[in-house]
Amino acid sequence: MTEVIIPLLSLIALEVILGIDNIIFISILADKLPENQRDKLRYWGIGLAMVMRLCLLAFISWILQLDKNLFAVYGVEFSGKGIILITGGLFLIYKSTKEIYHKSEIAMIDSPAIPKKISFKKMLSEVIVLDLVFSIDSIITAVGMVKELWVMYAAVVVTVVIILFASKPISQFINKHPSFKILALCFLMMIGVALVAEGFHFEIPKGYIYFSMAFAFGVDIIQMRTSHKK
Repeated sequence: MTEVIIPLLSLIALEVILGIDNIIFISILADKLPENQRDKLRYWGIGLAMVMRLCLLAFISWILQLDKNLFAVYGVEFSGKGIILITGGLFLIYKSTKEIYHKSEIAMIDSPAIPKKISFKKMLSEVIVLDLVFSIDSIITAVGMVKELWVMYAAVVVTVVIILFASKPISQFINKHPSFKILALCFLMMIGVALVAEGFHFEIPKGYIYFSMAFAFGVDIIQMRTSHKK
């Protein structure tokens, strides 16, 4: 029994960590939409992530083929997984950099241009791109942790339930505190860099990444409480 429970809990923890990245990204995109569409984007994004991972698990043998090298450029070998990680990482870096510029530079202009109407479908398509990248990465990692397919299915379902309950409080917290929104965007940029590095076979230990995130988050909390006292 212990041989199943420990891998299951470890896999759920991994999925939750990747899920938090997704929630942050979805929350920042949802903030551009009218208020009545924000919850819709969040639920659709998380729901599609679950469906995508369950479907990919059904094609597990094909997913494993993505980890095999396809070609090499200047001695650097690239696999299907690597190409997906590099593409997703560059997309995440682009989106987070663009949002940081928009909030830190354009927002300071006295007479900002009238914002364009944001399409719900466009936002959802961007969420799906990140869902696909995180899904393939997590499933290939999961195969190395767990042998039983039903454990992977159970971990995905349990994780989605946890994320659905946690998504709204996290989104509200990020939207309520502008400084945390910039911090969240920096987190996403760091995740994008890590994905690109992994695609080039230079893996940055995830423990270092999430520890630095937790440390920066703690510093921001202290700064916010100090400001309130003043």
